[in-house]
Amino acid sequence: MKEGFLIYGCYGYTGRLISEMAAKAGMKPVLSGRDEQKVAEFARSLNLDHIAFGLDNEQTVADKIKDFKVVLHCAGPFVYTATIMANACIKAKTHYLDITGEYQVFERIFKLNDAALQAGVMLMPGVGFDVVPTDCLSLYLSEKLGSVQSLDLALYMQGGKLSHGTAITIAENLGEACVIRRDGKLVKVPNAKLIRTIKIREEEKRAVAISWGDVSTAFRTTGIPNITVYNVLPQKLIDGMKLSNYLGFIMRMRVVKNFIISKIKKRPAGPDEAQRKASTSIVWGEVKNKAGGVQRAMLYLPEGYTLTALTALKIVESVLAKEPPHGSKTPAQVFGADFILQFEGVRRKDL
Repeated sequence: MKEGFLIYGCYGYTGRLISEMAAKAGMKPVLSGRDEQKVAEFARSLNLDHIAFGLDNEQTVADKIKDFKVVLHCAGPFVYTATIMANACIKAKTHYLDITGEYQVFERIFKLNDAALQAGVMLMPGVGFDVVPTDCLSLYLSEKLGSVQSLDLALYMQGGKLSHGTAITIAENLGEACVIRRDGKLVKVPNAKLIRTIKIREEEKRAVAISWGDVSTAFRTTGIPNITVYNVLPQKLIDGMKLSNYLGFIMRMRVVKNFIISKIKKRPAGPDEAQRKASTSIVWGEVKNKAGGVQRAMLYLPEGYTLTALTALKIVESVLAKEPPHGSKTPAQVFGADFILQFEGVRRKDL
């Protein structure tokens, strides 16, 4: 009988945070990753078991994970790693979770739905900040209004900084156009073409459209055909996004991306505990229907990486405790719109 769970990518910034939080809570994950020395040293520090393996061959990965009920995949950029791990989980009949926010990865995992159903496993990408709170808010607003035709989401971060993994993922996508959903299909628009004003805490904030995972997940969760996700950013960054439309061919060059990634790796791995505690985030949402109905709500949230660890481990616990529905799923599809409200520091407000 399968039991327990494995955390793959345990020594990356977010994987390390999740592993430490799991150990502190008395959970006993087996830690894993590609580098034997890094995995072993980290596992010893938490008094946890470990195994090391790469993601080069699906069958080899399947053989390594076949005895686990759940794999929590934390090794990004997920556009390079998620498909092989998800396919290995299907072969091993092991449930798959990850913490991606990349819309490309969601689209790939959702295409594995039939294979997951046949294998009797659940594939759930995005069990962290990307995209649990936004997915829950999307479903909440959709259920309040009904017959929704459009969904706008906006993110607002106060404090904190990016981890290596998040920054590298952004670097890998440099030079690419912004992706939104229109009439049920993913479409690309120039960067910074879509800008809107969002009222947050009685202040008007300028937000720019970004390629966020909800253009994929919210569509699966709610069926809303038109979805745009915005991020509140300083004007200087918005201007830089506009400029990128003309320099995209340079920014897409491998040598340029490798140079940027090398610079990223020389920075601190991510926010320290004090920075995480001092930081917060907000998700704003608006839905409209053809009759002119509008509903808006906001989620007040803890810092993103802390919330990722909390939501990911709660979902692991749920899957270990009770057999989940099979197939490719989103968090709100399985756990509902109110799932996010159980975590400390989370509050939802109708606007």
